Amino acid sequence: MPDLSALAWVLLAVTAATIGISKTAIPGTNTVAVAVFAAVLPARQSTGTILLLLILADVFAMISYRRHANWKALLGLAPAVVVGLLLGFGFLAFADDTWVRRVIGVLLLIVIAVTLLRRRMGRQIAEGGTHRVAAAVYGTLGGFTTMVANAAGPVMSMYFLASRFPVKEFLGTIAWFFAIVNVAKLPFSIGLGLITVPGLLLDLVLAPAVIAGALFGRWIADRINQKLFEQLVIVLTIVGAVYLLVA
Repeated sequence: MPDLSALAWVLLAVTAATIGISKTAIPGTNTVAVAVFAAVLPARQSTGTILLLLILADVFAMISYRRHANWKALLGLAPAVVVGLLLGFGFLAFADDTWVRRVIGVLLLIVIAVTLLRRRMGRQIAEGGTHRVAAAVYGTLGGFTTMVANAAGPVMSMYFLASRFPVKEFLGTIAWFFAIVNVAKLPFSIGLGLITVPGLLLDLVLAPAVIAGALFGRWIADRINQKLFEQLVIVLTIVGAVYLLVA
């Protein structure tokens, strides 16, 4: 078990709860968890440790919204996501961590700007060529960012937000997306030595906080309105992008 201070344990427990909330209510809050885990634990260990907690939260999200996923959207993203994962895996072997995070932060800000502009002009991601291009761009970027920094939440939130999904369809689709992607990342993470015994023990201690956060998030999702939900997603995405730029 990692030797941590009492304050560090409190921070990890609180942020573990936010992981659960992010999966069942407000996507984007897990960016805060990524920041805290990276600050408290060694960077490589934090990546593997938080991945397992994300998978646990994914299970609760899938159970909660199993009937609401848009499988057509998910299948359309699949090829690009696989490409992004492979690019991210290769990139991790060579790129400087700080440089990678800042590049991702810039890309996220561009994604936010484009998405907001499209919404302001009254244009949605629609059927046909525009949809295929958007799925290729967002899917590749999502696969890449989740592999290198566990930071695809903001990217995919912008994609599904631009698709104008209702709250539960949004949450169900993004839940299944990350459940599949996070499990697919496990072999890569093990191969890179990111999954460790101390990390597994830490996950066992923090698992109840993730579960509590997921249940609380499910309660929130039944009461949040569409406009507030979309505003929170946008704000948290901007926060995530800024964090990646300055971290």
